Amino acid sequence: MPLQNRVMPTGEIVADSSRGLMMGNRGCLHGQGRQLGASRWRSQLWICCVLDWKGIRRDPMPPGRWTALFFLDEATALAAGHRPCAYCRRRDFLDFAEAWRVARRLTRRPRAKEIDSVLHRERVGRFRRQVTHRAAAAELPDGVMIRAGGSTGLLLTGRLRPWSFRGYGAPATAGLPGAVEVLTPPSTVAAIAAGYRPLVHPTAALPPDGRLPSGVRGHARRAATVAAGQSGANDPVTISPAGS
Repeated sequence: MPLQNRVMPTGEIVADSSRGLMMGNRGCLHGQGRQLGASRWRSQLWICCVLDWKGIRRDPMPPGRWTALFFLDEATALAAGHRPCAYCRRRDFLDFAEAWRVARRLTRRPRAKEIDSVLHRERVGRFRRQVTHRAAAAELPDGVMIRAGGSTGLLLTGRLRPWSFRGYGAPATAGLPGAVEVLTPPSTVAAIAAGYRPLVHPTAALPPDGRLPSGVRGHARRAATVAAGQSGANDPVTISPAGS
């Protein structure tokens, strides 16, 4: 039976047999029997990591340590309120922090804890539910997650690509309304608009040539191959240590 360790763009953690292309954590969320308790985070450090890091293999739910969470791609993780790990994804973290600095017109690049503090206020409210906001669809960058017309998905070239645990569906035929509900936290949206390019699942590629818009990046072929293998999120996985 699948473990409850798959994260949706809404931030919810559910059970599903697929793994996805990225992992992360929010601290130790499970107890005996590898079951999640009531808490959905143990710290403000919500990170998004690579699946394959120096060949290290770890139990996704070691007792009393940390709970490995799995995401379809980085765009999903960012929407759920995570940010790039400063340890196993150092280059991406620095790029994210620099885009954050540019967006906020800061004199220096922010530290990880400073980013985490802002994101925590933006991603969950007083009732521990995801905080969303509304914005004009035409003003949003590619790579953010939105909800419109009853569907949740990735915004690419002005169209919604429906999200699922297996990938993205065909672009919605109906045009987007003037304003949409945005799941990705405002500061992350601003960082993407300032130049950070989220990694997206291969199914986001646009027909007919299979290319991606310049505002996002595709996952490396190796990562896509790992996800295509039928290993689920229950199995010991080659992942980074609990990062920073």
